[in-house]
Amino acid sequence: MSACRLMRAISVREFGAPSVLRLTELPVPQPGPGQVLIRVHACGVNPVETYIRAGTYPRKPPLPYTPGTDVAGVVDSVGEGVTAVKAGERVFTTATESGGYAEFSVAAEQCVHRLPDALHFTQGAAIGVPYFTAYRALVHKAHTQPGETVLIHGASGGVGVAACQLSRALGLRVLGTAGTPEGMKLALNNGAHLAFNHREEGYTHKIMEATEGRGVDVILEMLSNVNLSKDLQMVAYGGRVTVIGCRGSIEINPRDTMAKESCIMGVALFFATPAESRQCAALLSAGGEAGWLRPVVGSQVPLDQAPQAHHDIIQCPGAAGKIVLTM
Repeated sequence: MSACRLMRAISVREFGAPSVLRLTELPVPQPGPGQVLIRVHACGVNPVETYIRAGTYPRKPPLPYTPGTDVAGVVDSVGEGVTAVKAGERVFTTATESGGYAEFSVAAEQCVHRLPDALHFTQGAAIGVPYFTAYRALVHKAHTQPGETVLIHGASGGVGVAACQLSRALGLRVLGTAGTPEGMKLALNNGAHLAFNHREEGYTHKIMEATEGRGVDVILEMLSNVNLSKDLQMVAYGGRVTVIGCRGSIEINPRDTMAKESCIMGVALFFATPAESRQCAALLSAGGEAGWLRPVVGSQVPLDQAPQAHHDIIQCPGAAGKIVLTM
């Protein structure tokens, strides 16, 4: 047996502020049966990872742990029984067993997917949670139909850009909001037919005008604690609001749901079945071939600056693509 290999990784030993993300050296994990060891080139940073790190999320991992689910890299080795991928192949993940903020990561075979040739590793690290969440919201939860109108609230962030591209590919009329002119441009460049600045007074009236007063069929909501009440007034009859992001509570009037027979539904990727994940992976694979799967990477941050990445994803005033850690 060769000597134990070491790797650089982020380790969280206590819940708290971004400073609890400590760079350390850990043994390279070994893939068990049905698992894949990946040499990580990049790992996406998702808002949920900041909630988990802070200790405010309902599910808490046992300490110490390494955050990160969305890695992209090259298969180093595979465990017993793995047939989907082999050593040397370029891949991305939708979840990991050992954590993704590290130079090596172990993932279950069903969470490992081939990275389309046209995409860089940093783009591969921007696929997992954003695209699979957007697909779950649009298809498995809201059951969108081609020709319907979707409003993506926060269209310039990781999930937002993914939702713009997916919505366009699914034949929807796509409206997006962002907090900066750059963000609006990003939404338009990635499939939105129209973009609105949600910091502008009266932007909801503009959205209603764009739908000729009918409202939107589906809303993908990244900041429900700010927007949910307004969303209920903007949906069309039978409209669906999918709650993807929330950072607090909000007061709503339930009567608003009666007026439109509308529906508010939560979206949590955690509950996706293997069959649902395979369905999404199949569409994304087709998107890679067709050319509409184009993850937008915002800032690339070295692994040792993970605390800064966690600060930025929550505090930055306007999202512009996906924050990615590089190894």
